[in-house]
Amino acid sequence: MLLLGARWLVDGASSIGRKFGVPQFLIGLTIVAFGTSLPELVINIFASVQGSAGLAIGNVLGSNIINILLIVGVAASIYPIGMAGRKSTVNIWFSLLATLVLLFMANVSLFSEKQHLITRFDALVLIVLLAGFLYFSFFRRGVPDTVPGTRKRKELKTMWTVLMIAAGIAGLYLGGKWIVSGASRIATDLNISQTTVGLTIIAAATSLPELVTSILAAKKKNTDIAIGNAIGSNIFNILLVLGVSAFIRPIAFDTALNREIVILIASTLLILLFVKLDIGETKKAISRIEGILLIGTYIAYMIYSFI
Repeated sequence: MLLLGARWLVDGASSIGRKFGVPQFLIGLTIVAFGTSLPELVINIFASVQGSAGLAIGNVLGSNIINILLIVGVAASIYPIGMAGRKSTVNIWFSLLATLVLLFMANVSLFSEKQHLITRFDALVLIVLLAGFLYFSFFRRGVPDTVPGTRKRKELKTMWTVLMIAAGIAGLYLGGKWIVSGASRIATDLNISQTTVGLTIIAAATSLPELVTSILAAKKKNTDIAIGNAIGSNIFNILLVLGVSAFIRPIAFDTALNREIVILIASTLLILLFVKLDIGETKKAISRIEGILLIGTYIAYMIYSFI
C-alpha cells in the first residue's frame, strides 16, 4: 500500500504538472525526486508523531546503508558504474558531508540542555542544507534539459488524475500507519528494539523502489541513474526525511547507532576509494569485482548486526 501510494501520487502530481505546462526536468527535479523518499518520509512522520524515535532514525540509517552497499553493489555487479563525470563524485562527497553533519548533531547538543537529541533547530539546518544542495546541483551547474531517471509521464484525464492522487494519499496514510503499528508489534513480540526493526525489515522494504530502479538502469547500462538514484536517496533521507521528522518532534538519539553512522561513513569512503583504484576493465568506475565486495560487506554487516 505504501509503495503503490507513492507511485500513484507521483504519477497523479506529474500529470497535473504536465497539464499546466511544467517542463519535464522540473517535474523530475521536484515531484519524482521527492517521490523516491516518500515511503521513508511517511513512516518517519508516523513514527515521530507516536514517539517512536528509534524506528524513525533506524529506518533512515538502515535505508542508507542498503543504498550504498547493497544497491550500488548489485548495480555495479551487473555493469560497471562509470564515475568519470565530476557531478557524481561531488554528490557522493555531499552525501558524506550530510552523514558527518548527522553524526555531529546526534552527539553534540549546542542548543539544548539534553544530550543526544536532534532538535528542531538541527532539523532546520538539515532542511537548509537540502535547499543549498538542490540550488547547487540544478542551478549553479546549469539547468539540464532532462533529469536522469525521469521517464516521460502521460498526461491523464482530470478524473483519473484526481483519483490517482486521492488513492496515493490513502495508500501512503494506511501503509505508513500499518507499517509503524506492525513494526511496534514485531518489536514487542520478538523482544527486540524498534531501532533494530527499522534498521532491517522496514529499511529493506522502503529501499525496494531504489533497488529495482538501479537494477533496471544497470541492465540498460545507464550507470549515472544507478549511482545517482542511490546517492540522491541517501541525501534526501538525511536532510529531508530526518529534517521533517525532527521538526515534528525532536528525536532522541541512541548512541549505539553511532556504529551505523560510522559504517555509513566508511562505506561512502569505500565507494570513493574504489573509484580511485581503477580495478577492472573501466577507469574511474566501480567495477564488477568491487560491486561484489560491496554486497559481501552488506551481508557481513547484517550477520554481525543480528549476532
